Order: sequence, then structure tokens, then C-alpha cells
Amino acid sequence: MSHQCRLSFANINFLSPQIAEVIVDNNVTISLEMAEEYERFLNENFSSNFGLLINKINHYDYAYEAKLSIASSANIKAMAVVTYAKADLDKTNNLMEERRVDQWNLRTFSGLELGWQQAKSWLEQQLI
Repeated sequence: MSHQCRLSFANINFLSPQIAEVIVDNNVTISLEMAEEYERFLNENFSSNFGLLINKINHYDYAYEAKLSIASSANIKAMAVVTYAKADLDKTNNLMEERRVDQWNLRTFSGLELGWQQAKSWLEQQLI
């Protein structure tokens, strides 16, 4: 199943029919247009519940407008975010706080402590 797609600012790796890994390019600020491209891609590739493994191996940020719209697909059942630096964990926590009303099923994992595999396993459990 594993195949890869390229967006203008990120790589998407399909880990299973229901799970995609997202790796945003280094030093990108995700704009509203990029967020819309991402949402279109997700809607075109997933017609039912799915999970996202956000691999924050690179450092990036969001424009204010993008923060308000990113990951708004109703079919996102769970998101696992793998971070490698405290600053990236803090950005994730801040985004979760700003989007609290959306009640995301989101959990963070440390990439320095085998977090990628834990994140994938957690997503698989959420999608049962």
C-alpha cells in the first residue's frame, strides 16, 4: 500500500488505506492556500474515516488563517503528531488550544523515544 504523493509544501506517505504520514518541508510557513491544497488532497484521497501521522521532523509554522482551517475534514478520526524538539511540541500544543472547539482526537509522541512506531500503532487502534 505504501506510496507517496507530493504537495507544493509537503510529502504525503500512505502507510495503509486509512493512514497517511505528512512531512512538511523545512522552514515553511503554511499559508491559507497551502492549507486548502492539503484539505483538497485529503478529501480526494479519503472517502471515509482516516488517521494522520504528522511527522514534525522539519521545522515549520502556520500563517494565522491556515491555523483556523487546517485539518478540518470531518473524516479525520485521529491525528498523531511526532515531535523531535520542545519548540515543535509547544507549537502543536498551542494549535490544539486554539482549535479546542474542534475537539480533535490528537495525541503527541516523542520522535526521540520511538514515537513514530507508537504513533502509528495508536492510530491503528483509533481506526478499528
